[in-house]
Amino acid sequence: MDMEFVDEGRGPVILIVHGGMGDSSAWARVVRPLTNRYRVIRLHRRQYRLDLVRAEPVTIAEEVDDVLALAGTVGEPVLLVGHSSGGVIALEAAAAAPALFAGLFVYEPPAVIGAPLGGRPLCAARAAAAAGKPGKAIAIFERDIFGAGRVARTVFRIVVAAVPQLRAYVPRQLDDVAAIDSLGPRLDSYAAIELPTVLLGGDRSPAHLGERIDALCDVMPNARKIVMAGQAHNANDFAPRRLARLVEGFAAEVAAE
Repeated sequence: MDMEFVDEGRGPVILIVHGGMGDSSAWARVVRPLTNRYRVIRLHRRQYRLDLVRAEPVTIAEEVDDVLALAGTVGEPVLLVGHSSGGVIALEAAAAAPALFAGLFVYEPPAVIGAPLGGRPLCAARAAAAAGKPGKAIAIFERDIFGAGRVARTVFRIVVAAVPQLRAYVPRQLDDVAAIDSLGPRLDSYAAIELPTVLLGGDRSPAHLGERIDALCDVMPNARKIVMAGQAHNANDFAPRRLARLVEGFAAEVAAE
């Protein structure tokens, strides 16, 4: 299958794997200041390509294959950036083919570290989506899986109800959670990743995301944690220049090694 991606700028390569409920445009404002010094490739994940109609849900393995294929075309190790569920894909790609990557920058990956990410709430959310109630489905996801606060849940539900594209993403988001759960705990595999790694979190994010980052930091030999003050899970929307500076700083650090 042909991949979709945006390729901008010139210089050392940064490959970005976006998170759920969106596409590669979610990181456009972060990328803008980076393209002065870097070639930035934003993969549009097949999980969220609405032009693809499939009988079976997209798997993590398929999305990892896309990342590896795209990284393999560059001809030199790339800095791999992954956000949210895209961060899980980035971890899996780095574990599968570390030689393709110069470093790993992962923003709040919901990696399974114990109980499944979705569990019973995922079943309830899928039932709501199947009944034609995407607003209810995403409300269950935000409350019982992601762990968003009441105000954030209310705002997001209103936005999803108002934007047809977001409504279409809801079942893809639920498939995304199921795909992560199908991996199960993978800390042993991630412990073998020796790449320099930044694990980014926000101090306003749900606590479980910080716990997942801490678990990764405990096992990954060259990982360090950075926390963005005043930010939650979507600094790409609310603090894109700050996020760009963090990515750029790490890219320069990796290049100097």
